[in-house]
Amino acid sequence: MAAAASVYRRVLKAVQKHVGGGASKQHFRDFVAAEFRAPAVTEADARARLRLAGDYAYLLTSVHHHKDLLFSYNIAVDRSDEMKKILNKSAASVGLQLPDVYQP
Repeated sequence: MAAAASVYRRVLKAVQKHVGGGASKQHFRDFVAAEFRAPAVTEADARARLRLAGDYAYLLTSVHHHKDLLFSYNIAVDRSDEMKKILNKSAASVGLQLPDVYQP
């Protein structure tokens, strides 16, 4: 029973943190609560559902951690202007000049 409460708490925290807690997101919390309150047919079914809930909480946390890492490495930033400056500096260092790109 303590394991179920721990998993339930972890899933609710993950949903609150990563999905949101506003009124428009209440149906996520309601679904989690309904799934935990639904009676399990067998003991094996209950263990499988707890494992699935724990895996879902882990997935939510991991996906958002991965997203935060990508943002910290500036993967989401458009670097075309930065690359253009670097290319112009490299070309200028050997005495060349890049042509202007035509953009209608």
